[in-house]
Amino acid sequence: MAIVDVTVIPIGTDGPSVSDYVAEIQDILESYKEEGKINYQLTPMSTIIEGDLPDLFNVIQAIHESPFQKGLQRVATNIRIDDRRDKKVHMQDKLAAVAAKRAQR
Repeated sequence: MAIVDVTVIPIGTDGPSVSDYVAEIQDILESYKEEGKINYQLTPMSTIIEGDLPDLFNVIQAIHESPFQKGLQRVATNIRIDDRRDKKVHMQDKLAAVAAKRAQR
């Protein structure tokens, strides 16, 4: 199980808003979630996705391609991967661990 933080940056849009592109990407992510391959969480600046690494690479390619399919000629995608192999960790587990540490203070 790995967790990725991914930001897809469409370049050359008609204006400063990219919410249409983000919405399309979220639709793609939802389809992968419905197949049981990933879980994801949209944040104000990126999207966090968890799943098996091969599935995540497929998902990342699909969402990277999305703006091209809407006619853009350039897309930059930033990816950070947290791949922990000693135990299965979910997004919520990481948040709970921090909350527990804070509660001990």
